[in-house]
Parts: sequence; C-alpha cells; structure tokens
Amino acid sequence: MSLLERVRAARRFDPARYLRFCAGGAELGWVRPDHAERLAAWPQLFDIDGASIRLSARLDTPQRRSAALAAVLRQLADQDYLPGWRDELYAVTRAYGEPPLFRLERAAARMFGVTTYAVHVNGVVGAGGACRMWIARRSRAKPIDPGMLDNLVGGGLAAGLTVAQTLVKEGWEEAGILPQLMSRAVACGQLVLLREVPEGVQAQTIFVHDLELPEDVLPVNQDGEVAEFRLLPVAEVMRLLGEAADFALDASLVMLSFMARHGYLPQDDPASLELARLSG
Repeated sequence: MSLLERVRAARRFDPARYLRFCAGGAELGWVRPDHAERLAAWPQLFDIDGASIRLSARLDTPQRRSAALAAVLRQLADQDYLPGWRDELYAVTRAYGEPPLFRLERAAARMFGVTTYAVHVNGVVGAGGACRMWIARRSRAKPIDPGMLDNLVGGGLAAGLTVAQTLVKEGWEEAGILPQLMSRAVACGQLVLLREVPEGVQAQTIFVHDLELPEDVLPVNQDGEVAEFRLLPVAEVMRLLGEAADFALDASLVMLSFMARHGYLPQDDPASLELARLSG
C-alpha cells in the first residue's frame, strides 16, 4: 500500500450502501443492511425502512436508550453475532463534548457506525536526522487489527473520561509510562476517519499527540494488549509505511501526520496534501 493509498483509505466510504442510524432526533451513524436485518428481530425497539434505522421514540431518555441497546447487544453477543465484547461504554453524542444521547458497548460502535473518539501518541526519541520512533505490535488476541503494527500508545475515549485522563490511562496500560511523563504529550490536532471496515463503519476522530521520550525510557506493556515494542529510525518507519501491509490504518495516519509536520514527508507530496483533508 502506497502512502497515498493509505491516506485515501481513511475516507473509503459509500453512504448508498448503508442505512442512516438515528436516535433522539439526531442522525448518529451508519448501519449495514445485514446488521439492520438482524436488528429487525426487535421491532419494538427499531423502526426500519429503506433509508434508515431509528431507535424507537418511546425510548425518550439516555438511560432508556442505553438500557434497551445493552439488552439487545448482550443477546447478539451470546449468539456470537457481536464478537470482542469489552465491558466498556462509549458515549454517543451529536457532537464532541455534548451530553450523551446514550451509552453503547464499545464492541458495537462499528456495527452502528457511530462517531467515536480516540487518542494516539507518537513516541519519539531525538530530533532531525537522528529522530527515532517507537512502534508497537498489537497482541494477536486483540479483537481489532490483531498482530498489526501500532503507535506507542492509542486508545478510545470511554464514557466519562477526558482526553487527558485517557492519555494517562492508556499510557500506563499500554506502555508503562508514568503520568508525569505522559502529561508532556503535545496535542497536534485531529484526524477524522470515515471508512468501511469488516465490522461495519469506522467513524472516528483521533486526537493526535507527540511525546518526546528520554533515551533511558523503555516502554513496558502492562495489560497484555501489546506484543512488542521497537525503536526505529524515522527513515525506516517511512519505508515501512510505504511498503508494509501490517500497519493498523489509524496508527499509520497518526505517524504520517508526524512525518508531515516535521518535514520528513514533503508538504507537496500527494499523501501530505491528502492527509491535510483529514484534519477535522
């Protein structure tokens, strides 16, 4: 996959292939027809036509919506239709920072194509021609992108957590980085993805961060979700991004944003120009 193909994959989405998912009077996501057909088994909860799938207006509070969806999703998980159950909730909102319309089991976010939020961190050592970047390899037990290459740190914003809190949480769990050091991560903008994935639709805003690490800090995974870490020269990371197929797409875009911002990827490169279109 070339760099340009990698960036373009972030917006590979055809809305004509999906039903709009609505709840609380808002358009919130995208549902594949086969998923909608499965959800039709609960007609008391979902109103479905050729263009949309709507959560029943009778579910008129966040608590009622959350409870009804939780019951359905638990049954789908028990039927092996919804893999990767996390026991972690995402807040589903009209826009970032607004009160949630409901909370949704993380494993179902792509099934409903709702917008989720995540933090990713480029961990770097040194600068200029001597700059190196920490690369992680995801555990093969991960439900999403198992065994693929990843950022030093990355994770979704669970309901009730801020970006800063998620940085500290994920920094420790994934790489054993102490809060004092993790708090030095520099916010570098957002990347917005909307793409078709095997589970449904990934609609995600990524809060991008860079963290310069001292030479003597070695990441150590704490939660079993990372198989290994490698510290590679930036030139080698660039080569892998252009040649290797085993990079998680979201992580590779976060790395490319670092390359573009620091001059390792020329501003007039087609991939750099395309990447700028993902920035919110």
